[in-house]
Amino acid sequence: MDPINVITTALATGAGAALKSTAEKAVKETYDGLKFLIQRCFKEKENTQGDMILQSHEQDPTVWAKPLEDALVKADVDKNEDILKAAQKLMEMIEPKQAAMGKFNIQANNVTGVVQAEKIDNLTQTFGK
Repeated sequence: MDPINVITTALATGAGAALKSTAEKAVKETYDGLKFLIQRCFKEKENTQGDMILQSHEQDPTVWAKPLEDALVKADVDKNEDILKAAQKLMEMIEPKQAAMGKFNIQANNVTGVVQAEKIDNLTQTFGK
């Protein structure tokens, strides 16, 4: 799955999970952390509409999916290693079986930073240049 799809899936799934009264504190905190990282990225790129789109997406992911995807691409969030890791972690928390099967495997190109590989149970994440 490409990075933008993983991030948008994590946001949509995380919004639904975080709104449930039975959601684990860790899921809510990870979702909030992912949103914070994206908001910071929007601010750095001076994307003033990005935050509004992100908040609207939280309320209605179906309607706001494409505008959010466009805003994420414009802000280069798919090249941000911290955002990719946060999205992957959130999906692993919400959908552990699918993550273990590699359903949410991120394959990122042109990610800047140190090449890093992380083994989590039977799932391998690889980030690099």
